[in-house]
Amino acid sequence: MKSSFTNRIKSQTIELGFSKVGIARAGSLTEEGMRLQEWLARGYHGTMQWMKHEMEKRVDPCLIFSQAKSVVCVAMNYCSWEQHSDNVGTGKISRYAWGDDYHIIMTERLEELLSFIKIEIPEATGKLYVDTGPMMDKVWAVRSGIGWMGKHTNVITREYSSWVFLGEILIDVELDYDEPMMDFCGTCTACIDACPTKAIIQPYVVDSNKCISYLTIEYRDVLPNDLLSKFHQWVYGCDICQDVCPWNRFQKETKESAFYPRAENIAPKLTELAEMNPEEFTQRFRRSSIKRAKQVGLTRNARGILETVKSSG
Repeated sequence: MKSSFTNRIKSQTIELGFSKVGIARAGSLTEEGMRLQEWLARGYHGTMQWMKHEMEKRVDPCLIFSQAKSVVCVAMNYCSWEQHSDNVGTGKISRYAWGDDYHIIMTERLEELLSFIKIEIPEATGKLYVDTGPMMDKVWAVRSGIGWMGKHTNVITREYSSWVFLGEILIDVELDYDEPMMDFCGTCTACIDACPTKAIIQPYVVDSNKCISYLTIEYRDVLPNDLLSKFHQWVYGCDICQDVCPWNRFQKETKESAFYPRAENIAPKLTELAEMNPEEFTQRFRRSSIKRAKQVGLTRNARGILETVKSSG
């Protein structure tokens, strides 16, 4: 019965458009929690104070949902074949934000999956997460066998490289559990060597204060000049550490049309972004992850890069 239900959940997950699914036993993340505490103590979270909140729940999902017995983890491929432009007049936006907001798409699909589970077992209850709340998405993806944690701290899958979104459902049903996948990074340091700001200070440890993705999205203050000159025209996020990963040879183009790039996001003009007003920003980035940076942040990034281009020029 348990194995049969587990298989039906997995089949339904793929049918809903997810690329991978794995299931882990709900329980405390003691070792991972200790590493997170150390990372926070060193200040590597930068200004993201919210990461300190509800630490107990991050470490133990049963404190989020006391009945939790299983964590159904999913991954959805978002890879596109289009390439970023190195033209000095254009900005670069991380591939994950080229299309529609993954929070919306993934949440809708996970709600469908949870509904399916409740139809199969009417008394079942659960909670779902997509990069929200105190769930440690990457850790659970690793525990469920979806992939392994790369040295750049992104989860790498053998089938799709690291171009995947992650989500979970906590449910009060015992299932068959998958084994974690071994780490296939080996001795490779491509991501560490390629980071222009040296944000990957050691394997599996990123200092957000130096990370282009953090600085262009989460950081709200004036961009540090010593790092701004190394942004390589990234105005929202950064894909460098993933682009150089040898596992990219296994990447596949996404089948999810919502993640197909919006034409205006592939090579946006820096001058347009720098002069964009709030109304234009809202209209252009409706249902987009780019809303996270806010208009003030995006225009700050574009103006900063334009200044460095002008001064070097």
